[in-house]
Amino acid sequence: MGGIFSMNAQENAGAPETEHSIKISQWLKTEPFSAPVPALAGDDFKLSQMLGFEPVDIATITNDQLGLSWSELAADESGNAQLSGSGDQPQVIWLAAYLETDRFAKATLKLQTAHLARVYLDGQKIAEKSSSENEEPGKIEEKLTLETGKHVLVVKSLRDPKNESKWQLSGSISTTSDAVITVSTSPKKIVDAHQLLDRTMIRGVSISADGKIAAVSYSKMNPATAKSENWLELIDVNTSQNIRTYQGGTAIGGIQWAPKSNLFAYEESNDGKSTVWIVNLPNGTVTPILRDVENFGYFQWSPDEQFMIYSITDEAEKNDTGLKRLQSPRDRWSSFRNNSFLYRVNLPDGSRQRLTAGNLGTSLQSIHPNGSKLLFSTSVDDYEHRPYTKTALIELDLESLAVDTLFEEMWFGNVQYSPDGKQLLLTGSARLFNNKGVNLPEGMIPNDYDSQAFLYSLGDGAVTAFTREFDPTIDGATWSPDGRSIYLTVGEGEYVRLYKYHLSDGAFEPIKSGFDVINSVDVARRAQIAVVYGSSAQMPHRVHIIDLAKKRHSTLSDPAAKEFENVRFGDLKDFKFTNVDGKTIDGRVYYPPNFDPAKKYPAIVYYYGGTSVTDRSFGGRYPKNLYTAQGYVVYVLQPSGAPGYGQEFSALHVNDWGNKAADDILTGVEKFLDAHPFVDRDRVGNMGASYGGYMTMHLVTRSNIFAAAVSHAGISSIASYWGEGNWGYLYSSVATAESFPWNRKDIYVNQSPLFNADKVTTPILLLHGDSDTNVPRGESDQFYVALKLLGKTVEYVRVAGQDHHILDYRKRLLWQNSIFAWFDKYLKNQPEWWNELYKNQ
Repeated sequence: MGGIFSMNAQENAGAPETEHSIKISQWLKTEPFSAPVPALAGDDFKLSQMLGFEPVDIATITNDQLGLSWSELAADESGNAQLSGSGDQPQVIWLAAYLETDRFAKATLKLQTAHLARVYLDGQKIAEKSSSENEEPGKIEEKLTLETGKHVLVVKSLRDPKNESKWQLSGSISTTSDAVITVSTSPKKIVDAHQLLDRTMIRGVSISADGKIAAVSYSKMNPATAKSENWLELIDVNTSQNIRTYQGGTAIGGIQWAPKSNLFAYEESNDGKSTVWIVNLPNGTVTPILRDVENFGYFQWSPDEQFMIYSITDEAEKNDTGLKRLQSPRDRWSSFRNNSFLYRVNLPDGSRQRLTAGNLGTSLQSIHPNGSKLLFSTSVDDYEHRPYTKTALIELDLESLAVDTLFEEMWFGNVQYSPDGKQLLLTGSARLFNNKGVNLPEGMIPNDYDSQAFLYSLGDGAVTAFTREFDPTIDGATWSPDGRSIYLTVGEGEYVRLYKYHLSDGAFEPIKSGFDVINSVDVARRAQIAVVYGSSAQMPHRVHIIDLAKKRHSTLSDPAAKEFENVRFGDLKDFKFTNVDGKTIDGRVYYPPNFDPAKKYPAIVYYYGGTSVTDRSFGGRYPKNLYTAQGYVVYVLQPSGAPGYGQEFSALHVNDWGNKAADDILTGVEKFLDAHPFVDRDRVGNMGASYGGYMTMHLVTRSNIFAAAVSHAGISSIASYWGEGNWGYLYSSVATAESFPWNRKDIYVNQSPLFNADKVTTPILLLHGDSDTNVPRGESDQFYVALKLLGKTVEYVRVAGQDHHILDYRKRLLWQNSIFAWFDKYLKNQPEWWNELYKNQ
């Protein structure tokens, strides 16, 4: 499709406030739809009532893929698009065009037609003409607010059969802005926030025991209702054909395949109650095994398929006194006094048994291969030892209900019986089992978030820390069905990859998945097949099947193929440098679409500040491709302290609180600018969230290299976060191990941005959910007050009803636009978007 026409007010910038206009000379159009007047329509029935009835799904028409069949229509010399229609019944033709602007802009849309019309922009009705004129055609004039990027203009034209005037329509766009506005019929576009939030999302995958059928769960946002629709598909692994779809008004989740047969179970939630259904695919039966269970948690098949273990949460009694005596620092959590307990349901008769009770909640870890025992864990406070909680692993005999405590340790991840029931596989800190997994020089404290994997012998309690010398951090671990190897999902630098660990020789074998970042893997119980979903930096999420025997992968489901077929991404290139300590700092640079090395670009620097890697996944809360679509170069780096580069590198995070990480970021920015002359040194911004928000605040107290900064849920006082954040003291048990406000004021005071606020020269935007329990909003409150009293340039936006992450759909869009508008104001000298967003505040 062709037809590209643009206007650039900058060409006449010497005449401020002069309106510049272009005609819409090329349209897309459908064939005429017959729209007969309804039966029994009396004299009072007006043709304008037909405008409100849509003969096709409006969402299909007005989204950027334009679901109908379209052809191009050129306007004539006078600017009119001539529409063909005939007969004594009304007819409808849909017209469409794409409007693209290189910056936020106010514009005016003008349409003229003698017949009726309704106008949509990006799926929203913006104007309507309900009159029909036989002489001078009527006009529509509507003010438009266009955000940077591409927009879909759709006109529903309704022919009045009693009107002898030509069925035609003309249109134009005008603006006084400096924006370059393009009108075309080409669907090619840059990515926008709606496309990322409204796309089909993969939520989980699992595979049948024989490896022949995969279950994939999806969700998709409905922008009109701001609610997600969820569904589940069963897909044939060999043909990629959809076998069955489970979709409806209730929430479906928690699908689990039976360990041996082609049965699977799923949870259906409705009105706060859960029912667990068992589906027998061979005979097509669907049977409820648990019905209408309140406060349901999760379930798991036994290996022999004779029973399931499930959990129910006992909620604490309500306290109406208005006073609460805390039992623990963790008692600030809303769920602390609720306890989860384990139950058994026998198959197929559905008889049930309660397995655990008491004052401590119990979490299922694993069921013994022969079905005779299970493992569960309980946790208590331990104020004398980091991380200030202690977890016991307990084995329960399912016949006698006798318990045996295997060990008590600091927190650990999942625990699994080996297929022969003789060993346990578990993940956790290198400090587990008396520092069994630590691989550090003397005097260094391990970063507990750099997870390791261990084998524990049930016979003699011997422990093997088999990943001790393996640099990647362990995200997940599961046994192979034969017990000869272990599949590991690991964070390896910027990537999340799959490895196979061979117990026979201790070798780590990489397995290609086709992704930069794996989200989830499930291995078939009786076949060498795995299903995996993930993404890459420039590739939206997909589902792949991995043939573990042949060591190759193929695509099973790719919902983004259609949704992103017209999207242009910029280039992505690695950028690494050596820091002052001689260590290689990983990074990458995202380029804008249609990048021109002869131009000067503003840039944004993103990081998380060392506690975790900013991996190469697609999308996320700070989508790098979204910022490049706004015209920014984006530099992402992995400063000292990030897991996935070996224990010695991740341990640099402990008791550093930003110094080494800030050194790396500032050095990296200088080297990045030296190596990329197309980036304007005077227009570099930085942003981060949570600990990354702290890093943003910290950096602007140390340097004036940044022209604008954005901190979401940042920490301004390490001491107040330590005491007030629900997880502050627990996180600090790792980040400031053995260091406290009373013995390390050099950290808690000197490295807190609040106590260095007078050094800030960079304009900074503070963002915070006003219900944040992780990093309380007071962290932004006090930094804002300090900067205002100091006369600094600062803005503070609270997001009502949101916690640490902005999850509300509509608020997320406004939050995202606030970041764009802030950077536009200070990195592009374009304050219009920011001024428009907050003109009434």
